[in-house]
Amino acid sequence: MTQRLTQEQLSQIVTEVEGLQLRREAELDQQQVREILQELNLPPELLDEALIQLNRRQALEVQQRRNRWITSGVVVIIVVAIASTIFFMQQQSFTLSRVSAQQDRITLTQDNGGDLKTISRQTNPEVLYRVTLKDAPLGKKLALSCNWIDPSGQIVKQNNYQTREINTSVWDTQCRYTINPAATVGNWQVQMFLEGRQISDATFEVK
Repeated sequence: MTQRLTQEQLSQIVTEVEGLQLRREAELDQQQVREILQELNLPPELLDEALIQLNRRQALEVQQRRNRWITSGVVVIIVVAIASTIFFMQQQSFTLSRVSAQQDRITLTQDNGGDLKTISRQTNPEVLYRVTLKDAPLGKKLALSCNWIDPSGQIVKQNNYQTREINTSVWDTQCRYTINPAATVGNWQVQMFLEGRQISDATFEVK
């Protein structure tokens, strides 16, 4: 069955044929090129080698364009990855910056709910620094540390630990230190840090 064309399709076909005719007329066959080279006093026997070089140059240009596109794509991916990493780190930093101590207490292992201010070293007690955090990030594990400081200002004990995965925004945590009978008497201090940022401290007296 003969295909019927609309007037618009006919116009498009006429335009396409005219373009093909113009391109064909603009093309030269090898004999014409050889004659032009002779008119220019150039050796026509070099035509084949020149065509090879031209094809190589064109292929190289195509490859270079492809390489530029690939390089641009890789650069875009790297930039996006860096931007995403920076955004994630900023979000992580903001989340951690909101964490603070809601309550803190000094107790012995047997917690009676109080907050000890005086501790006897003669009983060789294990002292607990109990801290209740607020705005703890759900689904995360926090890196915490404590410094136990004697009356001279010397850090005699450091605790470094990671919490379990947090499942509530109000989170209880603690660090420990055993005070031996030879411990220096006087006012002691304990400090708690989150990722290197101090979030709480307390003082107590050792007798």
